[in-house]
Order: sequence, then structure tokens, then C-alpha cells
Amino acid sequence: MSIKQRATDVMIKALNRGPVAELTARIKDLEAEIQELRGQSLRLAELADIVEELLIPMAQRDQARIDAAVEAYTKSL
Repeated sequence: MSIKQRATDVMIKALNRGPVAELTARIKDLEAEIQELRGQSLRLAELADIVEELLIPMAQRDQARIDAAVEAYTKSL
């Protein structure tokens, strides 16, 4: 094994412990949390859309459109 390969192996082992490993784990946790928040944001946007779709028909007392909007929302769950 060459000196360069040994040095590389030592550096890789050092990076897999201590503060770097902790930061790497923290980054992975944060990425997972961001993905969860993206999903929640998408769901919130869908809810805002359904509320908007319901407000106009409700104001116009259009029961057919209200039922269609509620059914579309129920299917999206």
C-alpha cells in the first residue's frame, strides 16, 4: 500500500468520527426535516386551494360545485 493510499485511509477514518461525523448526521436529519416540511407545505397549499374553490360556490349557493370540490378534496387524501 502506498503512502498516499495510507494517508487517504487515515483521513477517511478521521472524517468518519468526531465532529465531522456529528455534523454529517445532523445534516441528514435536517434534510429529512426539510422534506417533511415540503410535504406539509404542499398539503397546506392544497387545503388553501380547496378553501378557495369552496368560497365562491358557497357564496353563490351552488351546491353542485360545493359537492364537486369536497369530493375532489376527499379523493386527494
